[in-house]
Amino acid sequence: MSASTDFNKATDEGSIDQTPKVPLAALEEEQSWNWFTIRTLITSGTGFFTDAYDVFIINLIVPMLGYVYYKDTHGHIPPGTEGVLKGMASFGTLVGQLVFGYLGDAHGRQKIYGTELMIIILGTFCCAMVGSNAKGATVISYLTFWRFILGIGIGGDYPMSATVTSEWASAGRRGQLMSIIFSMQGIGNMMASVVTLIVLACFKSAIIADVDNLDYVWRICVGVGCIPAVSTIYLRLTMPESPRYAMDVESNIEKANLAVARATAGSVEEKTTTEDRVANQTTVAGAKASRNHNRAFIDYFSRWENFKVLIGTSSTWFLLDIAFYGVSLNQSYVLNAMGFVGNGTVYDNLWRTTLGNLTVSLLGFVPGYWFTVFLIEKMGRKRIQFMGFGMLTIIFIILSTAFHQLQKIVPLFVAVFTLAQFFFNFGPNTTTFVVPGEVFPTRVRATAHGISAASGKLGAILATFAFNKVAEIGGAPGEHAFLPELLGIFAGIMGLGFLCTFLIPETKGMSLEEIEQRGTMNTSA
Repeated sequence: MSASTDFNKATDEGSIDQTPKVPLAALEEEQSWNWFTIRTLITSGTGFFTDAYDVFIINLIVPMLGYVYYKDTHGHIPPGTEGVLKGMASFGTLVGQLVFGYLGDAHGRQKIYGTELMIIILGTFCCAMVGSNAKGATVISYLTFWRFILGIGIGGDYPMSATVTSEWASAGRRGQLMSIIFSMQGIGNMMASVVTLIVLACFKSAIIADVDNLDYVWRICVGVGCIPAVSTIYLRLTMPESPRYAMDVESNIEKANLAVARATAGSVEEKTTTEDRVANQTTVAGAKASRNHNRAFIDYFSRWENFKVLIGTSSTWFLLDIAFYGVSLNQSYVLNAMGFVGNGTVYDNLWRTTLGNLTVSLLGFVPGYWFTVFLIEKMGRKRIQFMGFGMLTIIFIILSTAFHQLQKIVPLFVAVFTLAQFFFNFGPNTTTFVVPGEVFPTRVRATAHGISAASGKLGAILATFAFNKVAEIGGAPGEHAFLPELLGIFAGIMGLGFLCTFLIPETKGMSLEEIEQRGTMNTSA
């Protein structure tokens, strides 16, 4: 008996079934941009916009926090404190990715989707409103705690939005839709700079008169992150169950049929009809889905052919995020090192730092995402990822070896640095998100995506806590004398990412059912 047969027998109740998915035929044939497709993009994309805004706004407000709360150290937050403040959201994100990935598979997309956004709203609001005790905990302490809570919600968004978007899409546009969702990170990053510039401009006179007025500025900048999240919470809570989850896990063909019919008709009724209530009655397999999830997960990944793919998606994301977050969360220091920030007034320094971040975002960050959106279905996932890791290796070698020479030619330094941001996003930063949402079966897809994403966050945490300390080697505090060598280390890490890309399969043009069938065939004895 083949291993595939053993696996299906071992997971007979709510198993990963390879029988034809008749209701999904219409979903595969649907290629038009109807209302349901637009709704899905808005629902998931706005979440990633908020995620990126909340993650990267800390890069812009940390200098403000230094000016307000660390006057005795001339506005410099101690490296240890700064590392914890920036990195705590990554710790929360890691937890959220693992927890929500598991819950999304064990209990269904519909039951879980939207909870993570409510946590984001709570965390963002509380971050903006933190205060200090007369004695004891400070603003920085409370802000660090609430960024951990915020991170849990952000982390939950990764596996949930990835699986929801993937399972509603057809083979010919799945990669493009997932890339559009993820590209909203670029818009969120850009808008963090835009909002900061606007608020700084509004408070210019007040800041020049009294630097403590920056306390208003950073709170407003953080609080704005609530707006897009609140605007789409209803859409998430009313998102119907994925037809693929309804069929593959709940074995509820009628429920899957209704979902596909509504999606291909271009609209989703929010009212629950009698037909819906009948279709939503969970079958025997669906009732046991939660307790069978652990068994199915272990059984599937006990085979090397399947586990190898998980290693590939996890290792590439881990290696990517070391460099990506090491650079992105500390972009202000890189801009300072290249002479983009002067030694003027507090307001001038903040304005030029934010303008530098916006410049890099507009020139490299956002365009990179959209190159992937338009080319991913033509080039394929692996080719883009190979290209991205390869180009980043070369660019970081150039930045490292010619760092001091490039410092003397600021426009050229900016050009090379923005080129790195471009190939992060027209490369592995997007594909490491897309691939885990495609290569695993429905029953384990969210969990496997969560594990892959959490591996990335381990890399982000490592970069966040190590960057400031390593960059300070051999120089005075705040000088970042070791930065050229650190960029050289990033080059080596990108080279490893290139090699690990060989572990993942290509999914271009394949339906999820074809990918799942191929994975099952690979497990045959």
